[in-house]
Amino acid sequence: MVKLRRANKVTHPGGCEIGPRPIDLHLKALKSMGARIHDTNRGFISCEADRLKGCDIQLDYPSVGATENVMLASVFAEGETYIRNAAKEPEIVDLQNFLVNLGVNIYGAGTSVIRIKGCSGGLRNVEHSVIPDRIVAGTYMMAAAITGGDVYIKNVIPEHLTSAISNLRESGCRINCKKNIIHLSGPIRPRAIDIIRTLPYPGFPTDMQAQMVAYLSIARGTSIMVETVFENRYKHVDELLRMGANIKLEGRLAVIKGVKKLNGASVTARDLRGGAALIIAGLAAEGDTTINGLHHVERGYEDIDIKLAQIGAKINKID
Repeated sequence: MVKLRRANKVTHPGGCEIGPRPIDLHLKALKSMGARIHDTNRGFISCEADRLKGCDIQLDYPSVGATENVMLASVFAEGETYIRNAAKEPEIVDLQNFLVNLGVNIYGAGTSVIRIKGCSGGLRNVEHSVIPDRIVAGTYMMAAAITGGDVYIKNVIPEHLTSAISNLRESGCRINCKKNIIHLSGPIRPRAIDIIRTLPYPGFPTDMQAQMVAYLSIARGTSIMVETVFENRYKHVDELLRMGANIKLEGRLAVIKGVKKLNGASVTARDLRGGAALIIAGLAAEGDTTINGLHHVERGYEDIDIKLAQIGAKINKID
Protein backbone atom coordinates (compact mmCIF):
# COMPACT_ATOMS: atom_id res chain seq x y z
CA MET A 1 0.00 0.00 0.00
CA VAL A 2 1.28 3.43 -0.94
CA LYS A 3 1.10 5.94 1.89
CA LEU A 4 0.52 9.57 1.04
CA ARG A 5 1.10 12.28 3.60
CA ARG A 6 -0.47 15.58 2.81
CA ALA A 7 -0.70 18.59 5.05
CA ASN A 8 -3.40 21.08 4.11
CA LYS A 9 -4.45 24.42 5.49
CA VAL A 10 -8.02 25.62 5.21
CA THR A 11 -9.67 28.73 6.55
CA HIS A 12 -12.59 28.62 8.92
CA PRO A 13 -15.87 28.47 6.94
CA GLY A 14 -17.83 31.61 6.15
CA GLY A 15 -21.40 32.02 4.92
CA CYS A 16 -24.27 34.18 6.07
CA GLU A 17 -24.04 35.67 9.57
CA ILE A 18 -27.02 33.86 11.05
CA GLY A 19 -25.45 32.74 14.30
CA PRO A 20 -22.57 30.50 15.39
CA ARG A 21 -21.63 27.90 12.78
CA PRO A 22 -19.19 25.65 14.61
CA ILE A 23 -17.40 22.84 12.78
CA ASP A 24 -16.62 20.89 15.93
CA LEU A 25 -18.70 17.92 14.74
CA HIS A 26 -16.68 17.78 11.50
CA LEU A 27 -13.33 17.97 13.25
CA LYS A 28 -14.28 15.49 15.98
CA ALA A 29 -15.36 12.93 13.37
CA LEU A 30 -12.22 13.35 11.27
CA LYS A 31 -10.03 13.03 14.35
CA SER A 32 -11.82 9.79 15.21
CA MET A 33 -10.82 8.52 11.77
CA GLY A 34 -7.15 9.31 12.38
CA ALA A 35 -6.74 12.82 11.02
CA ARG A 36 -4.34 15.11 12.87
CA ILE A 37 -5.93 18.53 13.07
CA HIS A 38 -4.44 21.69 14.54
CA ASP A 39 -5.99 25.14 14.86
CA THR A 40 -3.33 27.75 14.08
CA ASN A 41 -5.29 30.48 15.91
CA ARG A 42 -4.79 32.66 12.85
CA GLY A 43 -7.99 31.74 11.10
CA PHE A 44 -6.57 28.53 9.60
CA ILE A 45 -6.96 24.84 10.39
CA SER A 46 -4.13 22.47 9.53
CA CYS A 47 -5.05 18.87 8.63
CA GLU A 48 -2.74 15.91 8.11
CA ALA A 49 -3.24 12.14 7.68
CA ASP A 50 -1.63 9.05 6.16
CA ARG A 51 -4.82 7.10 5.58
CA LEU A 52 -8.06 7.51 7.45
CA LYS A 53 -9.52 4.51 9.26
CA GLY A 54 -13.17 3.59 9.40
CA CYS A 55 -14.85 3.77 12.79
CA ASP A 56 -18.17 4.24 14.57
CA ILE A 57 -19.10 7.93 14.63
CA GLN A 58 -21.93 9.32 16.74
CA LEU A 59 -22.94 12.84 15.72
CA ASP A 60 -24.22 14.97 18.59
CA TYR A 61 -26.55 16.74 16.12
CA PRO A 62 -27.78 15.54 12.69
CA SER A 63 -25.68 18.10 10.82
CA VAL A 64 -25.98 17.98 7.03
CA GLY A 65 -22.45 19.24 6.42
CA ALA A 66 -20.86 16.93 8.98
CA THR A 67 -22.74 13.93 7.60
CA GLU A 68 -21.61 14.75 4.06
CA ASN A 69 -18.01 15.32 5.11
CA VAL A 70 -17.80 11.99 6.93
CA MET A 71 -19.41 10.19 3.99
CA LEU A 72 -16.77 11.61 1.64
CA ALA A 73 -13.89 11.01 4.05
CA SER A 74 -15.00 7.37 4.44
CA VAL A 75 -14.82 6.54 0.72
CA PHE A 76 -11.10 5.63 0.84
CA ALA A 77 -10.86 5.00 4.58
CA GLU A 78 -9.60 1.62 5.72
CA GLY A 79 -12.43 -0.63 6.87
CA GLU A 80 -16.03 0.33 7.60
CA THR A 81 -17.48 3.58 8.90
CA TYR A 82 -20.84 3.96 10.61
CA ILE A 83 -22.43 7.41 10.95
CA ARG A 84 -25.06 7.44 13.68
CA ASN A 85 -27.60 10.22 14.16
CA ALA A 86 -26.91 11.12 10.53
CA ALA A 87 -28.81 13.90 8.78
CA LYS A 88 -31.73 12.63 6.67
CA GLU A 89 -32.04 15.48 4.16
CA PRO A 90 -32.68 14.60 0.49
CA GLU A 91 -29.26 16.00 -0.35
CA ILE A 92 -27.70 13.22 1.76
CA VAL A 93 -29.59 10.60 -0.25
CA ASP A 94 -28.51 12.27 -3.49
CA LEU A 95 -24.87 12.19 -2.39
CA GLN A 96 -25.20 8.49 -1.59
CA ASN A 97 -26.71 7.81 -5.02
CA PHE A 98 -23.75 9.59 -6.62
CA LEU A 99 -21.24 7.61 -4.58
CA VAL A 100 -22.99 4.32 -5.36
CA ASN A 101 -22.74 5.14 -9.08
CA LEU A 102 -19.02 5.74 -8.59
CA GLY A 103 -18.70 2.26 -7.13
CA VAL A 104 -18.70 3.03 -3.40
CA ASN A 105 -20.25 0.47 -1.03
CA ILE A 106 -22.60 2.68 0.97
CA TYR A 107 -26.16 2.46 2.19
CA GLY A 108 -28.51 3.89 4.81
CA ALA A 109 -28.85 7.51 3.59
CA GLY A 110 -32.26 8.87 4.55
CA THR A 111 -32.13 6.97 7.86
CA SER A 112 -30.28 7.79 11.08
CA VAL A 113 -27.48 5.29 10.37
CA ILE A 114 -25.24 5.28 7.29
CA ARG A 115 -22.63 2.57 6.62
CA ILE A 116 -19.68 3.04 4.25
CA LYS A 117 -17.11 0.40 3.34
CA GLY A 118 -13.86 2.00 2.25
CA CYS A 119 -12.65 1.44 -1.32
CA SER A 120 -9.27 -0.10 -2.01
CA GLY A 121 -9.34 0.54 -5.75
CA GLY A 122 -10.28 3.37 -8.06
CA LEU A 123 -13.71 4.76 -8.83
CA ARG A 124 -15.44 4.70 -12.19
CA ASN A 125 -16.47 7.69 -14.30
CA VAL A 126 -20.16 8.56 -14.13
CA GLU A 127 -22.62 11.27 -15.09
CA HIS A 128 -24.91 12.48 -12.33
CA SER A 129 -27.68 15.08 -12.24
CA VAL A 130 -28.20 16.70 -8.85
CA ILE A 131 -31.71 16.81 -7.42
CA PRO A 132 -33.82 19.99 -7.76
CA ASP A 133 -33.23 22.64 -5.11
CA ARG A 134 -36.17 22.28 -2.70
CA ILE A 135 -35.48 25.62 -1.00
CA VAL A 136 -35.62 27.51 -4.29
CA ALA A 137 -38.84 25.68 -5.17
CA GLY A 138 -40.31 26.54 -1.76
CA THR A 139 -39.36 30.19 -2.23
CA TYR A 140 -41.25 30.38 -5.54
CA MET A 141 -44.23 28.67 -3.90
CA MET A 142 -44.36 31.38 -1.23
CA ALA A 143 -43.92 34.12 -3.82
CA ALA A 144 -46.99 32.77 -5.63
CA ALA A 145 -48.90 32.31 -2.37
CA ILE A 146 -48.34 35.85 -1.04
CA THR A 147 -49.60 37.39 -4.29
CA GLY A 148 -52.62 35.09 -4.61
CA GLY A 149 -51.08 33.74 -7.81
CA ASP A 150 -51.68 30.55 -9.73
CA VAL A 151 -48.39 28.90 -10.63
CA TYR A 152 -47.05 25.58 -11.91
CA ILE A 153 -43.57 24.77 -10.63
CA LYS A 154 -41.86 22.11 -12.73
CA ASN A 155 -38.80 19.92 -12.20
CA VAL A 156 -39.37 19.60 -8.45
CA ILE A 157 -39.72 16.65 -6.10
CA PRO A 158 -42.90 17.29 -4.07
CA GLU A 159 -41.94 14.70 -1.43
CA HIS A 160 -39.00 16.93 -0.45
CA LEU A 161 -41.39 19.80 0.36
CA THR A 162 -44.04 18.03 2.45
CA SER A 163 -43.62 20.32 5.48
CA ALA A 164 -43.83 23.53 3.44
CA ILE A 165 -46.77 22.18 1.45
CA SER A 166 -48.61 21.23 4.65
CA ASN A 167 -48.17 24.71 6.16
CA LEU A 168 -49.13 26.50 2.96
CA ARG A 169 -52.28 24.40 2.71
CA GLU A 170 -53.10 25.27 6.31
CA SER A 171 -52.81 28.94 5.40
CA GLY A 172 -55.36 28.57 2.61
CA CYS A 173 -53.34 27.61 -0.48
CA ARG A 174 -54.67 25.02 -2.90
CA ILE A 175 -51.84 22.71 -3.88
CA ASN A 176 -51.85 19.72 -6.22
CA CYS A 177 -48.78 17.57 -6.82
CA LYS A 178 -48.12 15.30 -9.81
CA LYS A 179 -44.78 13.56 -10.21
CA ASN A 180 -42.34 16.46 -10.70
CA ILE A 181 -44.90 19.31 -10.81
CA ILE A 182 -46.49 21.40 -8.06
CA HIS A 183 -49.58 23.47 -8.91
CA LEU A 184 -50.25 26.18 -6.31
CA SER A 185 -53.13 28.65 -6.14
CA GLY A 186 -52.70 31.29 -3.45
CA PRO A 187 -55.52 32.61 -1.27
CA ILE A 188 -56.93 36.14 -1.47
CA ARG A 189 -55.42 36.59 1.98
CA PRO A 190 -53.69 33.80 3.92
CA ARG A 191 -54.81 32.48 7.28
CA ALA A 192 -52.42 32.63 10.22
CA ILE A 193 -50.67 29.45 11.35
CA ASP A 194 -50.61 28.85 15.11
CA ILE A 195 -46.97 27.78 15.38
CA ILE A 196 -44.17 26.61 13.11
CA ARG A 197 -40.85 25.27 14.36
CA THR A 198 -37.77 24.95 12.19
CA LEU A 199 -36.34 21.45 12.51
CA PRO A 200 -33.98 19.09 10.70
CA TYR A 201 -35.56 17.25 7.76
CA PRO A 202 -38.35 16.20 7.45
CA GLY A 203 -39.33 19.14 9.66
CA PHE A 204 -39.84 22.69 8.41
CA PRO A 205 -36.51 23.93 6.97
CA THR A 206 -34.67 26.77 8.65
CA ASP A 207 -33.80 27.92 5.12
CA MET A 208 -37.50 28.68 4.52
CA GLN A 209 -38.16 30.43 7.81
CA ALA A 210 -37.58 33.97 6.50
CA GLN A 211 -39.78 33.44 3.44
CA MET A 212 -42.59 32.04 5.60
CA VAL A 213 -42.35 34.97 8.02
CA ALA A 214 -42.73 37.39 5.08
CA TYR A 215 -45.74 35.43 3.82
CA LEU A 216 -47.44 35.30 7.22
CA SER A 217 -46.91 39.04 7.76
CA ILE A 218 -50.11 39.69 5.77
CA ALA A 219 -52.11 36.74 7.15
CA ARG A 220 -55.38 37.08 9.05
CA GLY A 221 -54.58 36.52 12.74
CA THR A 222 -51.39 35.82 14.68
CA SER A 223 -48.73 33.29 13.78
CA ILE A 224 -45.74 32.14 15.81
CA MET A 225 -42.40 31.08 14.32
CA VAL A 226 -39.80 29.31 16.45
CA GLU A 227 -36.26 29.18 15.05
CA THR A 228 -34.54 26.18 16.65
CA VAL A 229 -31.49 25.84 14.37
CA PHE A 230 -29.76 29.26 14.18
CA GLU A 231 -29.97 31.80 16.96
CA ASN A 232 -29.48 34.92 14.82
CA ARG A 233 -31.72 34.28 11.85
CA TYR A 234 -34.26 37.10 12.17
CA LYS A 235 -32.34 39.94 10.51
CA HIS A 236 -35.08 40.23 7.90
CA VAL A 237 -37.60 41.19 10.58
CA ASP A 238 -36.27 44.75 11.01
CA GLU A 239 -36.57 45.23 7.25
CA LEU A 240 -40.10 43.83 7.18
CA LEU A 241 -41.02 46.28 9.94
CA ARG A 242 -39.94 49.09 7.60
CA MET A 243 -42.57 47.79 5.20
CA GLY A 244 -45.31 47.93 7.81
CA ALA A 245 -45.22 44.39 9.21
CA ASN A 246 -46.17 43.79 12.85
CA ILE A 247 -43.63 41.33 14.23
CA LYS A 248 -42.24 41.04 17.75
CA LEU A 249 -39.16 39.02 18.59
CA GLU A 250 -38.58 37.20 21.87
CA GLY A 251 -35.30 35.34 21.58
CA ARG A 252 -35.80 32.62 18.99
CA LEU A 253 -39.54 33.21 18.82
CA ALA A 254 -41.26 35.60 16.38
CA VAL A 255 -44.86 36.66 16.98
CA ILE A 256 -46.34 37.73 13.63
CA LYS A 257 -49.58 39.72 13.73
CA GLY A 258 -50.79 39.89 10.16
CA VAL A 259 -51.46 43.31 8.61
CA LYS A 260 -53.81 43.97 5.69
CA LYS A 261 -51.03 45.20 3.46
CA LEU A 262 -47.32 45.92 3.34
CA ASN A 263 -45.90 49.17 1.97
CA GLY A 264 -42.98 49.52 -0.38
CA ALA A 265 -39.76 50.76 1.19
CA SER A 266 -36.00 50.77 0.76
CA VAL A 267 -34.69 47.71 2.60
CA THR A 268 -31.45 45.75 2.82
CA ALA A 269 -30.84 42.02 2.51
CA ARG A 270 -28.56 40.91 5.36
CA ASP A 271 -28.31 37.27 4.31
CA LEU A 272 -29.37 34.88 1.54
CA ARG A 273 -32.80 33.68 2.69
CA GLY A 274 -33.63 37.02 4.32
CA GLY A 275 -33.08 38.66 0.94
CA ALA A 276 -35.44 36.19 -0.71
CA ALA A 277 -38.02 37.00 1.99
CA LEU A 278 -37.78 40.72 1.19
CA ILE A 279 -38.35 40.00 -2.50
CA ILE A 280 -41.45 38.00 -1.57
CA ALA A 281 -42.68 40.84 0.64
CA GLY A 282 -41.99 43.39 -2.09
CA LEU A 283 -44.15 41.45 -4.55
CA ALA A 284 -47.17 41.90 -2.27
CA ALA A 285 -46.39 45.43 -1.04
CA GLU A 286 -48.18 48.55 -2.19
CA GLY A 287 -45.80 50.84 -4.05
CA ASP A 288 -42.18 50.31 -4.98
CA THR A 289 -39.71 48.31 -2.92
CA THR A 290 -35.95 48.68 -3.38
CA ILE A 291 -33.82 45.83 -2.03
CA ASN A 292 -30.14 46.47 -1.43
CA GLY A 293 -27.56 43.75 -0.85
CA LEU A 294 -28.70 41.60 -3.77
CA HIS A 295 -25.34 39.80 -3.82
CA HIS A 296 -26.55 37.72 -0.87
CA VAL A 297 -29.59 36.52 -2.84
CA GLU A 298 -27.59 35.74 -5.97
CA ARG A 299 -25.54 33.20 -4.00
CA GLY A 300 -28.56 30.91 -3.86
CA TYR A 301 -30.90 31.92 -6.69
CA GLU A 302 -30.10 32.02 -10.39
CA ASP A 303 -31.86 34.87 -12.24
CA ILE A 304 -34.61 35.16 -9.63
CA ASP A 305 -35.67 38.50 -11.11
CA ILE A 306 -36.03 37.06 -14.60
CA LYS A 307 -37.97 34.01 -13.44
CA LEU A 308 -40.41 36.11 -11.39
CA ALA A 309 -40.83 38.59 -14.25
CA GLN A 310 -41.73 35.72 -16.57
CA ILE A 311 -44.77 34.91 -14.42
CA GLY A 312 -45.99 38.48 -14.08
CA ALA A 313 -43.91 40.18 -11.38
CA LYS A 314 -42.91 43.81 -11.92
CA ILE A 315 -39.29 43.45 -10.93
CA ASN A 316 -36.03 44.87 -12.28
CA LYS A 317 -32.42 44.43 -11.25
CA ILE A 318 -30.58 47.74 -10.94
CA ASP A 319 -26.79 48.03 -11.05
